Amino acid sequence: MPTLPRLRFFIHQGARKLFAMLPQARRHRVYRSFVDCDPAPNPRLVLKIAETREELEACFELLHDAYVASGFMTPDPSGLRVTIYHALPTTTTLCAKLDDQVVGTLSLIRESAIGFPLQRIFDLSGIRAKEGNIAEVSALAIHPRFRRTGGTILFPLMKFMYEYCTTFFDTRHLVIAVNPRHIEMYESLLYFRRLTASVVENYDFVNGAPAIGATLDLKHAPDILRKAYAGKPPRRNLYHYFKETQLPNIQIPHRRFYTTNDPVLTPDLVDYFFNQRTRVFAELSDRKKTLLHLIYDLPEYHAVLPPLPPDPTGTHVRQHRRFSVKCPARLIGEQAGKAIPIEVSEVSRYGFRARTARIVPTGVWLTAVVQLGSKEVSRLTVQAVQETSQDDRHYCGFRIGEPDLVWRKFVTALYRGHTHSDLDHATRFLQ
Repeated sequence: MPTLPRLRFFIHQGARKLFAMLPQARRHRVYRSFVDCDPAPNPRLVLKIAETREELEACFELLHDAYVASGFMTPDPSGLRVTIYHALPTTTTLCAKLDDQVVGTLSLIRESAIGFPLQRIFDLSGIRAKEGNIAEVSALAIHPRFRRTGGTILFPLMKFMYEYCTTFFDTRHLVIAVNPRHIEMYESLLYFRRLTASVVENYDFVNGAPAIGATLDLKHAPDILRKAYAGKPPRRNLYHYFKETQLPNIQIPHRRFYTTNDPVLTPDLVDYFFNQRTRVFAELSDRKKTLLHLIYDLPEYHAVLPPLPPDPTGTHVRQHRRFSVKCPARLIGEQAGKAIPIEVSEVSRYGFRARTARIVPTGVWLTAVVQLGSKEVSRLTVQAVQETSQDDRHYCGFRIGEPDLVWRKFVTALYRGHTHSDLDHATRFLQ
């Protein structure tokens, strides 16, 4: 006679098989019927960026245990799930804390020289051809105590992710690689679309488990969600939850300037997680070691990064560091005619790149008025170079003549600061 746990297992497996036999539209309606979004979650719940050593370590421990339990990784001696993507300044780890204990986490990985984890097995060229930045949603884990509580932690964490991506992370396209048994949750609740109809049977990033890739366009998501959840009561309505509900539990990071990343890793934290606690740096390929040195082109980090591999040519590839921002601006000048609205998306020491409302005259000097933050405005003499157009979108690189004090303060802080909080004290870098 089967024991009670085995009996429950057989019942559960039988129910899964019967559920899988339902038409897809019916299955998706069943998924949506389980939505329960509390507009006033436990006030002891805090949603924030993981930025301290203790918060990051708790996130990586929770992720490790969840991945080991699911068979997505073998146990690591460190007890942590840490990858090279966690070492990048373009990656942000979000966490949910209840009574100061981390009970949920996920990571948002922006485009970098190292790319995305899922691009090993899925083609992103179609998404890259569209307007807007891409972020991979990865490393999701919820504490076992809250996995069967109707989204008590998951939905607030997802709302935090949505607000952070659309407001602060300058992201339009989300991409995910998930186990086939979880893909319908993302399709039915959030309306992710599959990147391909086929399943990748062996994804080495998760210990050879099968995976399906999917994407969500955040520009069109509100309209899709509004139609899908029309008529649903607020607690069952994800459109209302994401777009109209305000959660006081969310701690949005303070930003003095209109940057789009929130790096938190100081040299000490890099050394602790990637050299001392784990062997992530020691096991990198020579190519990724070189890329890390290009990304962290600061003397303070060189001592904790893996040594550069031998270069047979005698010269390592160098590049000017560029920083992602989202700054409204306008171009003024006789040659420009009426003021041209632009949006600065990338800055370096010698210039910036921007999306423009129309074609900008080249070879002439113009004045760019750039809103770097809520209180900082820079006026620059610039010249347009490297103009490109795609459909009705215009992009242009700009060479800066003589930068003003506000711009120098801003760019110097970007170059010399370690974390996003350094920008709040930008003037300390101007010596």
